[in-house]
Amino acid sequence: MAAGYLERARPIVAGSIHDRIAIVGQAPGAVELEVGVPFSGRSGIQLRRWLADAGIDEAHLPYRTAITKCFPGRSSTGAGDRRPSPGEIALCASWLEQELALLRPRVILLLGGLAIERFWGAITLERAVGTARVIDGVTYIALPHPSGASRWLNDPAHRALLRRGLSLLRLAARRLDKAASGPTIRSHS
Repeated sequence: MAAGYLERARPIVAGSIHDRIAIVGQAPGAVELEVGVPFSGRSGIQLRRWLADAGIDEAHLPYRTAITKCFPGRSSTGAGDRRPSPGEIALCASWLEQELALLRPRVILLLGGLAIERFWGAITLERAVGTARVIDGVTYIALPHPSGASRWLNDPAHRALLRRGLSLLRLAARRLDKAASGPTIRSHS
């Protein structure tokens, strides 16, 4: 790979055009590259636990994508995957924009620093996680990345921010469900 160009790209996304919640992570990992489904590895197991805590079950997983579409490779330290380079992020930017424009999600869950930075600019995890912003009618909710590579969640205060973020997701999902069910019409007999 040179300057972010891969010999053979294999974009890894999953979900339905009808999904009103989208999850944006950093990039597919090695397991995702192997099976072709986002959040299939250890981070996916943790993400599913978090979604269950927010009232979203396995049968209703949201649309899943990433800032970059292909596995960037292992980090040079061997601790986790390599963070995509600015060039790789730039190469995939239009793909992500078009993907979200087609999907038109009402809620976007930002997983980890790279996704948060892409949509909100430079901000610390401490200030972002557990908060939501509405931009152009779309609710963005920030969470840490579920990979476990970071020790950020070892701090009890950070776990409280995660719980707050999951509560925001639960409320947003309920609002979407309520809006989808529409008004109740009662017949008078």
